[in-house]
Amino acid sequence: MGRAFEFRKARKMKRWSAMSKAFTRIGKDIVMAVKEGGPDPDSNSRLRAVIQNAKAVNMPKDNVERAIKRASDKSLGDYKEVLFEGYAPHGIAILIETATDNNTRTVANIRSYFNKCDGSLGTSGSVSFMFDHTCNFRINPEGLDIEELELELIDHGVEEIFEDEDGILIYAPFESFGAIQSYLEEKNIEILSSGFERIPQVTKKLTAEEAADVDKLLEKIEEDDDVQNVYHTMEESSEEE
Repeated sequence: MGRAFEFRKARKMKRWSAMSKAFTRIGKDIVMAVKEGGPDPDSNSRLRAVIQNAKAVNMPKDNVERAIKRASDKSLGDYKEVLFEGYAPHGIAILIETATDNNTRTVANIRSYFNKCDGSLGTSGSVSFMFDHTCNFRINPEGLDIEELELELIDHGVEEIFEDEDGILIYAPFESFGAIQSYLEEKNIEILSSGFERIPQVTKKLTAEEAADVDKLLEKIEEDDDVQNVYHTMEESSEEE
């Protein structure tokens, strides 16, 4: 199996995927999707993808509809996607994806977390080159031959495809998202969830004490309401809590 498989296996166990945080994250994704392409999922492919993700984490339908209605309100401010880059202690690179309606607040908060935990907030481009920006799809495996599917999808940029208890997972470069989404929809293949991830090209193994220093910073960042996703180059074990 490739890097995407190992990355997925390790991150599945991580605490940041708590349900309450997932609902907050998806609520913001809905607002951004509606502001970009309108409230009709039939004509808004980004919104269709977010609604699938909402179903995947059992977000109540009422919550989804309320978020779409709220996002359609012209007076509601938009969220801006901002990427932060920096270093945790022991040379661990960190990438932070945020969705914020107040960038001044978010910058101040993120900087304070780094300062309090002996890290350093970097400039744009300082660590992002260490990560591959990927897209992913989780699909229903029923009636599918994974080898045939892989051959079909190679032309659409797919780099890795594998099956686990969650379904068939597809990984490709970030820019292949639209082409793969269109292919799966045209073939009536059920998309269970989809999204984007930043996979570290190289990871660094730390001692338990060093890892605790990094985890302290990660916890502070992950608890921030403006933070959508956090990625880092610390080697993770899939057995970890």
